[in-house]
Amino acid sequence: MSGAVVTLYGRRGCHLCEEARVRLEEMRRKGAGFELVEIDIEGDAELHRRMLELIPVVEVDGVRVSELILDADAVRARLDKFPA
Repeated sequence: MSGAVVTLYGRRGCHLCEEARVRLEEMRRKGAGFELVEIDIEGDAELHRRMLELIPVVEVDGVRVSELILDADAVRARLDKFPA
């Protein structure tokens, strides 16, 4: 299992954010090794301002790999850079 951290930025009521979370959890069930951290942008005015029009935003160890619609291939490609 890699030591990668996948961060999902979103907010309550965002159906695209929910879809991204479900797909990320599915990736984990299928063997992708990462810790999933979810951040609600509603709790931070700056994050809300910067990300509202882009959510869900997904980062892998601080590198943004996806916005709006989860790009699972981009997430996998970034995770492949981490040792198993």
